[in-house]
Amino acid sequence: MRLLHTSDWHLGRAFHRVNMLGAQAEFIGHLVTTVRERAVDAVVVSGDVYDRAVPPLAAVELFDDALHRLAALGVPTVMISGNHDSARRLGVGAGLIGRAGIHLRTEPSAAGTPVVLADGDGDVAFYGLPYLEPALVKDEFGVEKAGHEAVLSAAMDRVRADLAARAPGTRSVVLAHAFVTGGEPSDSERDITVGGVAAVPAGVFDGVDYVALGHLHGCQTLTDRVRYSGSPLPYSFSEAAHRKSMWLVDLAADGSLDAERVDCPVPRALARIRGTLEDLLADPDLARQEEAWVEATLTDPVRPADPMARLTERFPHTLSLVFDPDRDDAESEVSYARRLAGRSDQQIAEDFVAHVRGTGPDPHEQCVLRDAFDAVRADETVREVAR
Repeated sequence: MRLLHTSDWHLGRAFHRVNMLGAQAEFIGHLVTTVRERAVDAVVVSGDVYDRAVPPLAAVELFDDALHRLAALGVPTVMISGNHDSARRLGVGAGLIGRAGIHLRTEPSAAGTPVVLADGDGDVAFYGLPYLEPALVKDEFGVEKAGHEAVLSAAMDRVRADLAARAPGTRSVVLAHAFVTGGEPSDSERDITVGGVAAVPAGVFDGVDYVALGHLHGCQTLTDRVRYSGSPLPYSFSEAAHRKSMWLVDLAADGSLDAERVDCPVPRALARIRGTLEDLLADPDLARQEEAWVEATLTDPVRPADPMARLTERFPHTLSLVFDPDRDDAESEVSYARRLAGRSDQQIAEDFVAHVRGTGPDPHEQCVLRDAFDAVRADETVREVAR
């Protein structure tokens, strides 16, 4: 069976101030063409279909168009909700849509109930594990402490139990939306840390033939059977080195597989350039960056006049301007935003305690802060879905 694995469409999302809807529509067209021309037997979409729980109308219309075009091909599609999606909204009409071959899996309780597709070699069971917010699903899975590893392990126990009851030789595919240990994150993913832990070990998914992951935006191979497709388009400059693609996976009768990357159309290259303003404007080696979307980091000791206007004369698609002056006292001059970059809410809070009190929080206080952040995020998830 030939599978096309994609994820993290983030329909409705912009790239800085650039509307990406046209590029997202082009990707959908590319997806449909790939399914048709490469004789794909099933499409799997591993979450974050939309960029937010209540997407703009134009994004909903594009999603509707994608469903109609996939259904018209007669190729089954299995799709799960991600941490950016409203599972309840995405799952509306799932029963009816399923009759057209588009199988939406958004309910945690259905983790052990697969979509079963068949080819000439027998059945393939597709298990959809939507994003599992630990605080909201721990009771469903009967775990005492809310954590990503605990709830995913419990969900996978249901998968393995169902698979064990099926005919010998039944192949298996799991769709999951999670941060798995060994994956390389980028700046454009929403933090899902719970209890100080964001990642789960790949061993949680042992026992199945292929694991189609979503959440991280870079295409990655964690093991031969556990892979991220990544997002089809860039959503932050941290993705400048990414090769945007999908996985074309051939799953043989014995469960062995071959995987090939299929490149996605990207509207414009990304470039990160660094130096003084005068150097950036004069450097001949930067000619190839003139048509790219640019993030420019200026190292001038003193902020130059009209830097964005001058940069855009040479690099008309400059979208981000960062100041990082090269000087001895640079550490004291670094902006507040730059000092916070890459730090979690927990780390920022602990630094604040240390700054105010002169000493950081003790282990008990760290737990109090962690529980507070976990509760706030769970509450935000509930309120976002209820809107």
